[in-house]
Amino acid sequence: MSEVKIFSGGNSQLLAEKIAKNYGKKLGELTMSKFSDGEMSPSFDESIRGCTVFLIQSTNPPSDNILELCLMIDAAKRASAYKVCAVIPYFGYARQDRKDRPRVSIAAKAIANMITSAGADRIMTCDLHAGQIQGFFDLPLDHLNGSAIFVPYLSGLNLDNMIFAAPDVGGVARARAYAKHFEVEMVVCDKHRKRANEIASMQVIGEVEGKDVILIDDLVDTAGTLCKAAQIIMEKGAKSVRAVVTHGVLSGKAYENIEGSVLQELVITDTIPLKQKSSKIKVLTVADLFAKAIHAVTGHTSISSLFI
Repeated sequence: MSEVKIFSGGNSQLLAEKIAKNYGKKLGELTMSKFSDGEMSPSFDESIRGCTVFLIQSTNPPSDNILELCLMIDAAKRASAYKVCAVIPYFGYARQDRKDRPRVSIAAKAIANMITSAGADRIMTCDLHAGQIQGFFDLPLDHLNGSAIFVPYLSGLNLDNMIFAAPDVGGVARARAYAKHFEVEMVVCDKHRKRANEIASMQVIGEVEGKDVILIDDLVDTAGTLCKAAQIIMEKGAKSVRAVVTHGVLSGKAYENIEGSVLQELVITDTIPLKQKSSKIKVLTVADLFAKAIHAVTGHTSISSLFI
């Protein structure tokens, strides 16, 4: 078996250190030099010839994060790495996975092409915005599920009247999976948007009175949808509302919206570094989940045990 080495891009340094520690390895040495104009130049500070290399980098904006990952992949291939696996805890641009109106880009496919063309042999990621994005890659892709992190946490809350809610119609399948596991009911928040990040109207389909409601989603950006859904759910007589979301993008007025909302707490993971602390935001780590997945890949064993 080839030696395993783990490296990190600048955007996921803290998470990569945790993953490497949980795997039982020290994070590899890599230097990302920059020219005066910002042009990046990655360099591995140790031999990776014949090694299976895992490069950890979330590709949330700015676009430098994606370019940095592609350059690291290219550098690893040119340094004669045996295999290069791009570990992308959060796959950015995944919301643009189809042509929902004329003359627009399918950005998720374009990014998949970039990473593939750079020379990646394998992709590992968590909770894609749309599962069908896996089909955009013509190479092995390990799609991990955040439920492995959230289910134990939710079980520990010991809520008697728990019910799950999808903040929009697109998240029904995700919420239903949780509801099925806990053997409880679910509701749906049907929303209509004027434009991106701006909600025109929303209504709750289902009964929430006297319930402890758990909103389930894959990412939270400005938190407008979550906060609006939480407000309407509480107006319908819910006992409490929490949100469980894998990727905390948290841009614009997200922190302000969350602090001023009726949400009891927002539970996210560390796939994206938290920009600032908030009394209502709790962060759970995905480090052990990814470390176990890397063990499974390098040991040629099944990763199905990681799924709930």
